[in-house]
Amino acid sequence: MSLPIERIKKIRPLHDRVLVEVKSETENKTAGGILLPEQTKERPQMGTVIATGPGKANAQGVVQPVQVRAGEQIFFGKYAGTEVGENFIILREDEIFGVV
Repeated sequence: MSLPIERIKKIRPLHDRVLVEVKSETENKTAGGILLPEQTKERPQMGTVIATGPGKANAQGVVQPVQVRAGEQIFFGKYAGTEVGENFIILREDEIFGVV
């Protein structure tokens, strides 16, 4: 099932989840001119935060807000998150390595 981009961008993540639009790789051939099939390309590890959840409750029940905000550029793990569309993933805040 594939959702339209407009619907994906309206997803409201829960708890410490973050909706990220990954940067797509536009280069599909090597410097030597060899064309690369889709299966050989690696998933990008950088993207833009589209939406965040309110945060996760700690042991005392206090909600710790998510530290990233919509519009920020982030780095995340190669196998982090769950794909929601062709260029979107939802991941936990602790899977984010840093903000650019």
